[in-house]
Amino acid sequence: MVQVAAFVLMLSLALVTPGLSSRQCVLTGKWTNDLGSNMTIKAVNGKGEFTGSYNTSVTATTNEPTESPLLGFQNCTNKQTQPIFGFTVNWNFSDSITVFTGQCFVDKNGKEVLKTMWLLRSHMDNITDDWKATSVGTNVFVRLQPQKE
Repeated sequence: MVQVAAFVLMLSLALVTPGLSSRQCVLTGKWTNDLGSNMTIKAVNGKGEFTGSYNTSVTATTNEPTESPLLGFQNCTNKQTQPIFGFTVNWNFSDSITVFTGQCFVDKNGKEVLKTMWLLRSHMDNITDDWKATSVGTNVFVRLQPQKE
């Protein structure tokens, strides 16, 4: 009887595990990051192109942050379940641009997560200040859950 129970348990794990690991991570939708910034990614077309908007919660300027456009690509060379992507945000409220690159993962709990690295380039008035023009960092985004009414 013990051998039958062990066999059934192993069979169950074998059948359930592939379903968890092959869940598709989808970029389209609303996301929030570890700093409280929000972005919306619209539909990814057949070429992997997408647009959207970004609302940052942090800024190094004295200007009030406003919604800014983003333009990006998802790598579509094969139908990966955890795709890589990149996008650029052209900040409407400052003289800077940020490029993000990352991968869309489904974690062990089935939650979609975007792991990203970014470069922010700020305008400098002269070449001697170029050394301080680019910042680098990372952000983790999770899907923004719809508000319950």
